[in-house]
Amino acid sequence: MIRRARDGCYNLCFMARQRLGQHFLRAGWPEQIAREIRVSRHSLNGPEKQNFCWIEIGAGHGEMTEHLASTGAPVYAVELDPPLVAKLRHLSAKFPNLTVLAGDVMKTNLEAIASGKQIRLYGNLPYYITSPILHHFFASAGLIDEIHIVIQVEVAFRLVARPFSRDYGYLSVLTQYFSRPAIALKLPPGAFQPPPEVGSALVSMKLPGENAKLQFEDSGPFLKFVKACFAQKRKTLVNNLRGKFGPERTKQALADMKLESSARTEELSVGQLAELFRALTASRT
Repeated sequence: MIRRARDGCYNLCFMARQRLGQHFLRAGWPEQIAREIRVSRHSLNGPEKQNFCWIEIGAGHGEMTEHLASTGAPVYAVELDPPLVAKLRHLSAKFPNLTVLAGDVMKTNLEAIASGKQIRLYGNLPYYITSPILHHFFASAGLIDEIHIVIQVEVAFRLVARPFSRDYGYLSVLTQYFSRPAIALKLPPGAFQPPPEVGSALVSMKLPGENAKLQFEDSGPFLKFVKACFAQKRKTLVNNLRGKFGPERTKQALADMKLESSARTEELSVGQLAELFRALTASRT
């Protein structure tokens, strides 16, 4: 997780935090992020009174927590590292709208935390589990208004990638199916202590995404289909789907969509993949 280092804390906790994939934001960067997600004092007209709450994943020392809590909205700060949990709980005396929760994001029940409120999520995510965390968030997509995450820049490019680009893949479709993502801010390695080996980016996602138009009753089968389509990116859709639908059926469905039988998954938009999925599954009934 990416957080800001404070004097006297870095050396003491470095080994445990290195194990957790943590890097700490240097001074000045929390304010830049706060401005981008509209929780800086410079972007607020007054305390928020709307029916939503902030859930912060990996709250660290609380630099972003303070920005979130200053909006006046309920804030639930989730933190796994016990020493940091203790520090965060001292902030609760300053912000009565802040609740600190000790635990693992992957075991966090967002719906239970929100208690009927819409959710805005902010998180500095460990690079190595970005995809599982996004799946966890999107399982509660109907409750979420916005997601703002700091992640490895190469992963950020994948989230926003479009068809025919090198970065377009399953993670692009997953993200754009549930949200409308955009890269809001790029952060160099020097923005962190210790500096990671790669650049980072703040990705902001507004919900819903393409799912609002496609209206699948259950997203699971469609996403499983997309994963099969991207199984081997160098292969054509006909070859990737050979074991599920047969080549002739897939060729016909592509022809009906005015697409070549040699089409690859990376050439199809989220909407086109949904159209192909509907055509192929309907033809099996």
